Parts: sequence; C-alpha cells; structure tokens
Amino acid sequence: MRHAGAVKKRTRAAVYVLVEGAAAVVSLFLLMVGLILLSLSILIVGWLLLPSYVRVLRWWAGLARKRTAAYTGRPVLQRYPPMPSNPTFGDWRRFLTDQSTRRDAAWLSIHGLGAFVAAMLTIALPLGALNSIAVPLYWQQMPAGEPVNNPYPVTSWLGAAGMPLIGILYLLIAWWLIPAMAKWISWSTTTLLAPDTRSDLSKRVTALTASRAAALDAHSAELKRIERDLHDGAQNRLVAVVMMLGMAERSLQNNPDQALPQLHRAQDAATEALSELRTLVHDIYPPILDELGLEGAISALAGRSAVPCVLEIDELRRAPAAVEAAAYFVVAEALTNVAKHSGARSVTVTARTEASDDSLGETMLIDVIDDGQGGANERPGGGVAGIRRRVEAFEGTAVLESPEGGPTTMRVELPCGF
Repeated sequence: MRHAGAVKKRTRAAVYVLVEGAAAVVSLFLLMVGLILLSLSILIVGWLLLPSYVRVLRWWAGLARKRTAAYTGRPVLQRYPPMPSNPTFGDWRRFLTDQSTRRDAAWLSIHGLGAFVAAMLTIALPLGALNSIAVPLYWQQMPAGEPVNNPYPVTSWLGAAGMPLIGILYLLIAWWLIPAMAKWISWSTTTLLAPDTRSDLSKRVTALTASRAAALDAHSAELKRIERDLHDGAQNRLVAVVMMLGMAERSLQNNPDQALPQLHRAQDAATEALSELRTLVHDIYPPILDELGLEGAISALAGRSAVPCVLEIDELRRAPAAVEAAAYFVVAEALTNVAKHSGARSVTVTARTEASDDSLGETMLIDVIDDGQGGANERPGGGVAGIRRRVEAFEGTAVLESPEGGPTTMRVELPCGF
C-alpha cells in the first residue's frame, strides 16, 4: 500500500511536469513576443501593443496559478491593480512597470526555460531506462560500425550485461528527480506569481491609507450635503411655517376670516418640510434596505428609473449594512446620470457576489451599462466622482468606460469583508 502511494505520487508529479513542459512552449513564445515588443517600445506601435500583451500575460499567469494550485492543493493568490480607464502615458507606464507585471515577466522567462528542460528529462529518463534494459535483446542486430551507445558503446555480451544496471540507475534518478522538479516548478510559480508578505503588507497599508482618506472625504462631503439640504430646504420651509403662524396669530386678533387660509398654507409648508426631512434621512441610510434587502432596494430603483432598466441579479448575498448602502448609492447615482446625460434608450444593471482572490473575502460586482451616446467622463464634484469617492472608502474600485458613440459601462467592485 505504501509503495502504491509512492508510485501514485510520482506519477502525479510526472504528469504535472509534462503539462508544465507543454505550457513552457507557449511561455517561450510569449517571452519572444514580449522581447520584440520591448524592442519596439521606442515606437508608438510598441506602446499600443504592450497593454494587450500584459493582459495576455496576466491571463497566462492565472492559468499557471490554477495548475499549481490543483497540484499542491494550496491556492496561489494574486490581486492585480485595475487597468486604467482613459489612460495617459504616465498611467500606462505605471501599469506596465507595476511590481505584479515584473513578477509575471520574471516567471515567464524562468518557466519557459526551466519547465521545458524538466519535461525533457521526465521523458528522457524513463525512456533511457527502458532502452538500457532492452539493450541485451537487440545489441547484436546493430551494424558493426554503429554499436549501441547508452552511455558507452556495447560491442560484447559483457558490455550488454551491464546495461540493465544503467537502466536501473536511470530509474532511480527519475524516481528522485521527477518529484524534485515538480516541487521546483510549483515553488517557482508560487514564489514569483504570488506577492511576498512584505509586498502584500506594503500594498495593504497603502490601500488602507487611501481608503481612510477616501472615507474622510466621503464623510466630509456627506456632512456638507446634509448641511446644504437642511439649510436650503427644510430649514427655510420651517422658517416660512413660523412666519405663517405668526401672520395667522395676528389675523386671529385683527381679521379672523384670513386666519384659516394662512393656517392651511402653514400646514402645507410644514408637510413639505417633513417630506424633505424624510428624503434627507432616506439618503443617509435608505429604510428600504432594512425592509427588502439590497436586491429589493435595487429592484425598486430599477422600477423607478426614467430610462427603461433591465435588472440582472445573480447570487447577490447579504453584506454589511455600510457596504449595501454604498451599493445602493452607486446604482441610484448611476441611473440618475444615465437619465440626465446619456440619451440612452435602455440601461442594464447587473449585481452579483463573487469569491475574492485575497483576504477580503467576497466582492460585490455591480455593472451599469447603457446604450447612450457615450463620451462620459469624470469631473470634480460630479456623479462619477461621488461614486468613486464612496467606493474607495471601502477599498473598492470604480471603472468608467465610455467611448464616443457608446455604450457606457460603469463597473464597481466592493469588498464585503468588513
């Protein structure tokens, strides 16, 4: 039983090395393409093609992580920075020289050469062993001037008798070397394609610093909005109510017939002030989230949308209240922007929860896509800026893609592990 387990383990290692060896051919090709693009980077065409190349490199490295995770039973995690939207030259330069991109490129060169050699040895050692064991059966059929050379010329029965020992030696080498090569390939993949602890901690500290600043900005903007809405709306109406009640009091003393209409106007003004206060409280934390949950709240937004809205919700799980409130705000603001600026005939909202590739647990993904005229951009104090500020407070990302002629896509990722 013990020997059967050892054979199974080495067979699994051999299959892994052979698969990685076959993949190494693609890695070598991608390595050559990357070197060519780097040599062309002094030209415009090189910079235009490099972002697409990095996307392919990320995809290929992701497949390597999955293969290694399947072999070792341990996930190989990596979180890439988001692709820049409407990028400048500086944005692309930072993206192409990001640490994760450099690590992927280093893995590509090592994998392309190392895994290919390992696969050749995995094939050559067992075949060499079988050939050596079979030499005594066929060495005499070889031409006199072309004896078997494995690893020495076999010209006699004495030389042929020693070949099975060479074959056993090859098998022993393969028995030890193949698992070692599989371990090296998985180790190099895990080491190069997963960020080290210090790098991950540094990025985490940077992200927390940025999210804290975004949270403070969002909190400050929210306080200013509440103060403005109270001052310009409910407060003015309540002042008007006080004035109308004062006028009604004087009318009761001097002209009682005019008091009742003034009281009615004061009552209407008080009702409007109360309605505005309810709206203000609703914007701070919509009560509908408690009543129907995020799915029901988004459905209500879609039903009230001025532009016909298609809602697609797939496995949207409950999240912390603050995250759900941010998601509700994102959808509400995005639908408002579509109605005001896009000229769209329809809009699609998709929302789902997916497992994240990092320690933050699950991630809520929200896409708002309209068929409008496109050309949307982010401006300070605008709706998109407000969405980004709200999302970044939770270490999330918001990406706007709006080419001229449309469609416009707002993609938001909100970590739920808070």
